[in-house]
Amino acid sequence: MLRHSLRSFIEKEVAPHAEEWEKQGGFPHREVFKRFGELGFLGVDIPEQYGGSNAGFVATIVLAEEMARCNSSGVAASLGLHSNIALPYIAHLGTDEQKEKYLVPGVKGEIIGALGVTEPGAGSDVGSMRTYAVKDGDSYVINGSKMFITNGGIADFVILAAKTDREKGHQGITQFLVDTKTPGFTVSRDLDKLGWRACNTAELAFEDVRVPKSAILGEEESGFYNIMIHFQEERLYMAVGAVCEAQRALDLAIEYSKERVQFGRAIAKFQVTRHKIADMATEIEAARQIVYNTIRLYVEQEPCQVEVAMCKLFACEMAARVINQALQIFGGYGYMMEYPIQRLWRDSRIGPIGGGTSEIQREIIGRLLLQ
Repeated sequence: MLRHSLRSFIEKEVAPHAEEWEKQGGFPHREVFKRFGELGFLGVDIPEQYGGSNAGFVATIVLAEEMARCNSSGVAASLGLHSNIALPYIAHLGTDEQKEKYLVPGVKGEIIGALGVTEPGAGSDVGSMRTYAVKDGDSYVINGSKMFITNGGIADFVILAAKTDREKGHQGITQFLVDTKTPGFTVSRDLDKLGWRACNTAELAFEDVRVPKSAILGEEESGFYNIMIHFQEERLYMAVGAVCEAQRALDLAIEYSKERVQFGRAIAKFQVTRHKIADMATEIEAARQIVYNTIRLYVEQEPCQVEVAMCKLFACEMAARVINQALQIFGGYGYMMEYPIQRLWRDSRIGPIGGGTSEIQREIIGRLLLQ
């Protein structure tokens, strides 16, 4: 039911506008978020008492798969960051007051969330972040900056990671719920990206931003642990998205190869094209099965940190390879901005970088296997 209704909505109300939104470098986020909220798509794994449907984690995977039909990974990323990453943080860690303030309107699409972890000098090395929060009576005063923040320039609140004890390294990180209207918060700049063009990505600055102690999300100095736990789900979503993007590229390549005529026949008739298509389809199916198996392990609460890293690594690198081959089948037309394959090619490049680089995934896998 969820898959059918979401697919119908996306194909009718979102996908037809994707090309325009990509060219504009943004989409009418207030309108789109509100519409998704009205239809119940922003809270599929959120408890019913806060407006969600409590359909479980697998429902969020269905959501991620169908969002790939937006024809814009940027739109999917913006909505997915809010519904599948920001809101679950609050659902899992928030107080009753925080849930009423952020979760309820967030599920309705009335407010938009962002996650502030990455910094100009701290990407994969989360523990080296410099943003800090100093306790001052019943408040904390926050100073620092965040980089590459999805939804950063349009968000109403940011789940911000900052050090409350700079002597403890990663063990001194605490997360705060920060309203973007708080004095001292500024959007330093919106960032111009290779891909995900319709998705807002920004650099944020925090200058003497004062928040109450009640803004702490979860326990004080438990931020690093919480980030790592939620990274598991983020990496699964990225792997799911990568498989869907690769499948979309394959479908486009198959369709084009049947229509494109060279040397008197469709290029689909040439063995080199058929073998290329065969390799692409095989890689996609292998990644899909790895992803589904890892999701099963995660849902059954089996230890699967290695499998999640493998899943993210393989699926995202597979998508980059497959989409590159799909573009090759299009030849010169694939290099033209009027064909959607170029957008898939650009969007796919974030996969081996975002949510933990391929290098970090290999390090996780190797370290845990060699323990």
